[in-house]
Amino acid sequence: MPQSRERSGEWRRDPGRDVKYPARRILLIATRQIGDVLLVTPLLRSVRRAYSASRIDVLVYRRMGGMLEGNPDLDMMIEVDEHPNRDAYRALLRQILRRYDLAISTLPGDRPSVYAFLAAPRRVCIVPDLSWRACWKRWLARRWTLLDNLDTHTVIQNLKLADLLEIPRCYQVVPPGQPGAEERLEGLVPFSRHTEPHVLIHPFPMWRYKRLPVDTWKKLAIHLDRRGLRVIFSGGPAAHERAYVQDLVQSLAPVPVVDLAGQLSFGELAELLKSCRCYVGPDTAATHLAAACGVPTVAIYGPTNPVKWGPWPAGRCVEQSPYTHVGSWQHFGNVLLLQGIAECVPCYQEGCERHKNSYSFCLDQLPAARVIAAVDSLLAEPIPSVA
Repeated sequence: MPQSRERSGEWRRDPGRDVKYPARRILLIATRQIGDVLLVTPLLRSVRRAYSASRIDVLVYRRMGGMLEGNPDLDMMIEVDEHPNRDAYRALLRQILRRYDLAISTLPGDRPSVYAFLAAPRRVCIVPDLSWRACWKRWLARRWTLLDNLDTHTVIQNLKLADLLEIPRCYQVVPPGQPGAEERLEGLVPFSRHTEPHVLIHPFPMWRYKRLPVDTWKKLAIHLDRRGLRVIFSGGPAAHERAYVQDLVQSLAPVPVVDLAGQLSFGELAELLKSCRCYVGPDTAATHLAAACGVPTVAIYGPTNPVKWGPWPAGRCVEQSPYTHVGSWQHFGNVLLLQGIAECVPCYQEGCERHKNSYSFCLDQLPAARVIAAVDSLLAEPIPSVA
C-alpha cells in the first residue's frame, strides 16, 4: 500500500479545503466481492482527486481487496471477515471507532451502515429504499442516495455518492498493479508476449450458474490455435478451479495452450491482459478487469442484469449504462457483451434452479459458434492502444 501521507509529512494544506465537506481522514466502505471492489475504484479516484492531501482508507472483506493492489488512491486497506465473530468486531472497532472525519458506504446493508456511523461523524451512504424499516439507515447517513438494483450501473450508483459530496466524478475503473509483474510474467509465459499474438480465456466463474459448457472453451481454443494465436487460460487459486482448468488444458492436447490458473495476482493478471489481443470470459471479476485494462473483451452473460453489472468499457465517461437489459450482441468501446439464448434472458436470478450452484439453460445452450463469431469480430478490429 502507498505510504501514509500523514506519516510521510505530506500535509501541505488543510485537507479538503476547496471542497464543501472538508475531511482530514476518510473511510470508504466497500465490503463487497472481488469484482465489485474493482467497480468502486472510480468513486475512490473521485474522492482522491477532491481530497488530495487527506488520508483515505478502504474497508473490504478479508481476501477481497486484491483489485486494490498497488492502487495509488488509498493509503491503507482495512480487512474484516465477511461474518465476523466477537473478537473480529472488537479488532475492527479498535481500527475505525471515531478515527475518521467522513465515512462513505457503497452498500445498503445493515453492517456497512453501522460501520459508517461508528467510524465518522459525517456519513454519506447508499440506502435500500424509503420504507420505515430502512429509516434508521437514512437517519444515520444524513446524506444518502437510493439503491437502484435494476436500471443504474454499479459504477454510476457508486458515483452518486460523489454527487452527495459535491465533488467531480471520475469514471475511470482503475486496474491493480504490482511491481515486478513484467519480470514474473516472463518466467511464466513460454513465448514472447510482445511479438506473438495471444488470447486470454478465463473459463471458470465463482458460481455454477454463470458457467459455460467445457466444450465451448475447447472449440474456442482450437479455433484460435488454427488462427495462429497463442491461448492462455487463467483462473483463481481454489483447488477445484485449478483442477477444472487443468482438465480442460489436458483435454486439448496436443494444442499448445498455457495454464496459468492460480499462479497470478490481480496485478500480474492486469499486466498480462495489457499485452493480449483479446480476452474471453463469463460474468466474473477477471472480465471486469479485462474491460478496465482496455483489452478487447468478450463478456458472456446469462441470468445477470447487464445494465447493472456489465463490464464498464475503458474510457467511458457518461452516466448511462452502455447496455440494455436484452440485446444478445452489445458492443460498446472495447467490450462486446454476448448474452445467453433464451426468452427469459436476463432473469436476474441465480440460475434456473434459483441457487448459486444451479445450471443456466441460456448459457448451456449458447452455441460455441456464436462465441467464436464474437471473438472473431473483435479480432478483426484494429489493435487498440493500451496505456
